Amino acid sequence: MLAVAVLAAGKGTRMKSALPKVLQPLAGATLVERVLASAKNLQPERRLLIVGHQAERVEQTLEHVNGLEFVLQSPQNGTGHAVQQLLPVMDGFEGELLVLNGDVPLLRAATIDALVQGHRSSGADVTLLTARLADPTGYGRVFADTDAQVSSIIEHRDCSEEQRGNNLTNAGIYCFNWAALADVLPQLSTDNDQGELYLTDTVAMLPRAMHLEVDDPNEVNGINNRKQLAQCEGVLQQRLRDYWMDEGVTFVDPTSCTLSEDCRFGRDVVVEPQTHFRGCCSIGDNSKLGPGTLIDNASLGDRVEVVQSVVREAKVGDDVSIGPFAHLRPAADVGHGCRIGNFVEVKKSSLGAGSKVNHLSYIGDASLGENVNVGAGTITANYDGVNKHQTVIGDHSKTGANSVLVAPVTIGDHVTIGAGSTITKDVPSKALSIGRARQMTKDNWANRST
Repeated sequence: MLAVAVLAAGKGTRMKSALPKVLQPLAGATLVERVLASAKNLQPERRLLIVGHQAERVEQTLEHVNGLEFVLQSPQNGTGHAVQQLLPVMDGFEGELLVLNGDVPLLRAATIDALVQGHRSSGADVTLLTARLADPTGYGRVFADTDAQVSSIIEHRDCSEEQRGNNLTNAGIYCFNWAALADVLPQLSTDNDQGELYLTDTVAMLPRAMHLEVDDPNEVNGINNRKQLAQCEGVLQQRLRDYWMDEGVTFVDPTSCTLSEDCRFGRDVVVEPQTHFRGCCSIGDNSKLGPGTLIDNASLGDRVEVVQSVVREAKVGDDVSIGPFAHLRPAADVGHGCRIGNFVEVKKSSLGAGSKVNHLSYIGDASLGENVNVGAGTITANYDGVNKHQTVIGDHSKTGANSVLVAPVTIGDHVTIGAGSTITKDVPSKALSIGRARQMTKDNWANRST
C-alpha cells in the first residue's frame, strides 16, 4: 500500500502575497495541484494534504480533488512536526509513505515512480531524492557510497570546507517505510538553530537509507519567492514547447510564447511570436496563429488563421480567418469557412458556414445562418437595459454598413438590410428592409445669420 503526503502548511512570506504559496499559479495550475498530479500514476490508496496557513482557503480551492484528506498542522513547527500530524490519522496503515513538498512543482511522474519502485526493491527504510547542483550553497549535503546507501546528511552551515565540495544535495522528497518512520517520529528534537522539528533528522535514525539522484536538477527546484516562481515557469514552458516542436508544431520565436499542459496541437501548426495559450485548447492541422494572439479554452479547426486577436471559450470550424484585432468571447461558435475581420467582437453567437463579419461590428446573442454577409459597423443591440435578447439572421442575408438590429428580431433568408438602418421588427425572406430617416438638405446653411 502507498500513501502520499504533501506538505502544504507554509505561509510563503517571501512571496509577499495574500495567496498561500501552494496556491500560486504556475502554467495554469496551482503549485500544489501540480505536485498532486505528479504522483497520480502511482494510484496511492491514500492522499493527504498537510495544511496550516489559510487552511480553509486551501481546502476550498482543492475541494474538486476526489479522495484528498486534509490534515491540520497548527502551529507550523517544521517538516518533522508536519509529518508527526499523520501519526493519529494513519494509525494501523501498512506500507510506504511518499512525502512531497507543495512548493516543488516540477517533478516528473517518471521520477517519482522510479523513487517508489527503487525504494521497494532495495528494502530500505527510507529512500530520498537527491540532486547535484552547480551551486549547492545553502543545501544539505548527502554523503553516500557507490551503492547509493546514505551514511549522513549534513546541513551546509555544519559542513567543513572539504564537505562543502560535495555537490550532492537533499531534495526534500522521501519515500519511507511507514512503520519504521512512525517509530522514530516521536523522537525528533528541536535542538537546532531554528528550534523546529526536521524530517531530515529521521534519516539518521533509520537503519537503512538509500538515495536516488535525479537526472535533471530542475525537477527539484523549490519556490520561495516570485523570482523562483518565474524560473520554474520558464522551465515548464520550455518543456511544453520542446514537446510540441517534437510533435510537428513550429514556434517562430519559442521563448515569446506560453502554453498550458491542456493544449493539443495538430500537425504543421505555425505559432507566430507573442502568441499565448491558456486552459484547454485544441488546434487543428495546418493552422497559423499570431503574432500577438491569445487562445484561451478554445477549439480551433484545421487551416484556421488568427492574427493579433483574442479567442476565449469559443469554437471555430475549419478554414476560418480571424483578425486582426478581433475578439471571440465565450460561447462564440464560428462555422467552416467564415471570416471574422478587424475590430469585430462576437459573443454567445453562432455563425453558419461561409458567413462573413469583416469590419467594426458587434455580434452578440445572435444566430446567423450560412453565407450571411455582415456590413461594416453592424451592431446586434441585444440588451434592453434589463434582459438580453436574440437576433436571428437567415441564410444568404446581408446587412448594409452601419446597421443596428434591435433584438429580439428575426431576419429571414436572402434579406437585404439597407445601409444605416435601424431594424426593430422582423423582416420576411427575400425582402429589402430600410429603416432610416429621409435625408434633408438645406441650401446655404453655412451662410445663415448668427
